[in-house]
Amino acid sequence: MLYSDLTEAIGHTPMIELRRLNPNPAVRIFAKLEGFNPTGSLKDRIVKYMIERAEASGELTPDKILLEPTSGNTGISLGMFAKIKGYPLRVVMPDNVSSERRELLHAFGVEVFLSPGSEGTNGAIRMAQKMLKEDDRHFMLDQYGNPNNVLAHYETTAGEILEDLKGTVDSIDLFIAGLGTGGTLMGAGRRLKEAFPNMKITAVQPYPKGGLQGLRSLMDGYVPPIFDMSRIDVNEVVKDEDAFRMVKKLAEVEGILGGISSGAVVHRALKAAERMENGVIVTILPDGGWKYLSEQIWTDDVSTVSERFTGPMW
Repeated sequence: MLYSDLTEAIGHTPMIELRRLNPNPAVRIFAKLEGFNPTGSLKDRIVKYMIERAEASGELTPDKILLEPTSGNTGISLGMFAKIKGYPLRVVMPDNVSSERRELLHAFGVEVFLSPGSEGTNGAIRMAQKMLKEDDRHFMLDQYGNPNNVLAHYETTAGEILEDLKGTVDSIDLFIAGLGTGGTLMGAGRRLKEAFPNMKITAVQPYPKGGLQGLRSLMDGYVPPIFDMSRIDVNEVVKDEDAFRMVKKLAEVEGILGGISSGAVVHRALKAAERMENGVIVTILPDGGWKYLSEQIWTDDVSTVSERFTGPMW
């Protein structure tokens, strides 16, 4: 298929039924593989929406410098967009994210500022907000507070899920997604619940100070402005070890190389399936595992990996 640039290749990611890992034959589990987006994560969707709407409103002009706090995926997506559209980009990220993420940002020519890893993404947010105040050339898309983050998932992610499953299932009983910015849960969750009012929405988060890159614990003290807890039916917490174990199983059993947060949401999906008599579960695998190869998740034992991932990664 011919595209004018990579921004046109965003979305329409595969939806896979997890048959081999599924513990309950009366329940069907479907996973949308967002690692198939151009830069390997669902963040391509929200960056496209946020940039295009900021340009259309006149807020984002050619003289601006894009600035964003991120654990990596949003920054990598912004790196692609910045090159295509001609914006300089500065990214603030914790100093303990995977080396692949830093290298990808450098490949796009992004100027990277490192915040203390012990402070997680909360520290990156604080540093970016300080930089924003100090230089009026900066323009922050603010993925944590931007309603277009939610809209991207409402219109594209959920829209694709409904189209993917049309004629395959009559309803969705449970939607499970990780809690990062809250955009996926708020956007895709709302659209799917409009289609299936009896569907439950489950938010997956790590334990406080956990080491699951891409997920955040609300107990760490920061609630994204776009996130509304009242829209969540079930709140599940996942141990680091369980997420890492499931990342390995996804590759070994289903042939899917998913990222760390993918392991967390699939772990909860399988636990939910064990408790259900029957039904349909849909979950989102936010990114691909190739961004985490240096962490040796697939080669080392789970306890060794967990020891390396100490402190908040997001």
